Amino acid sequence: MSSSSFPHAQQAQIIRANQRDLYHVSSLREQTESVLRSWLGTRWLSRWDKEVELAVKLAYFGFTTGRATQTLGEEYTDIWQYSASRQAVPPLFQTRACLILLPTLSAYIFGRWRNVSLVGTRYPLLGMLLKQLPITLEVVSEINLAIFYLSGTYYDIVKRLLGIRHLSSIPENPHTRPPSYSLLGILLAVRLIHRLITAFQSYRTVNNTLNSRQEKGKQGMETISEGAFLDDRPVSLFVDNEQSEDERVKSAEEDERTMLDVASIPDNLRQSRNCTLCLEERTDSCSTECGHLFCWSCIVGWGREKAECPLCRQALNLTRLLPIYNL
Repeated sequence: MSSSSFPHAQQAQIIRANQRDLYHVSSLREQTESVLRSWLGTRWLSRWDKEVELAVKLAYFGFTTGRATQTLGEEYTDIWQYSASRQAVPPLFQTRACLILLPTLSAYIFGRWRNVSLVGTRYPLLGMLLKQLPITLEVVSEINLAIFYLSGTYYDIVKRLLGIRHLSSIPENPHTRPPSYSLLGILLAVRLIHRLITAFQSYRTVNNTLNSRQEKGKQGMETISEGAFLDDRPVSLFVDNEQSEDERVKSAEEDERTMLDVASIPDNLRQSRNCTLCLEERTDSCSTECGHLFCWSCIVGWGREKAECPLCRQALNLTRLLPIYNL
């Protein structure tokens, strides 16, 4: 299919198509999680939520882009993908596969392997690079988005790398002028410049602090890198600690971080110790700033997705969770 007889899609069409796809993926994920939660339970779902998200994205884009058909968003705005380098519709199968796998697998890997404390301990340089990689990709994505708002091409950075553009079946009207998003591109550029200046100032401040503490014979580097401490251990160690997927779920009787003899507590009282997230008896109990009690792993997993208490919606700061040993 030749692309010479069709005009390029307008910026508004591409943006609406992307927003529509995000809506359908989010809706499909919520329905999938609802079914899996009723079948397998909340704790299982919280452990495998990244894999569920990956499977939903692969299914949605696999049955649309993978089969060389329009996504629901592209169908909504009546646009098609085509290869700018080969001038062909649809793109080659290898290109479509990369278009699906690159964004989905990279998001899954960063989400699943975000805990790099062990890597940073054994290989400090590699740990530092892994921590900076998501921030770098975020900045690169913002740069690409600013270029899109200014030039109108390649809304997604993966499509820019693969040379995938969009065609529209709606003929151009020479008497109307399409909406311009140049102002958004300029604002994004200003924001990027501000982030660059702020990062440079923070870097200089950290270096000056380290140098001054080294002159006084103090271990400034450890203090700055670790931050606050809790029970003689850095808070970052608690927050970054995730339960291994292969690790057996710990029962309340095996909880080492409690002063209570759980086995001697009556059954009616033990039912009041259930965590509202996993619906099982709490282990490694902790309290939020608003006073609600959860399992440590449950509330940390929740807080990484939503920075609010699941019960009262008050702002949640993971570094301010308080371990509870007698409740």
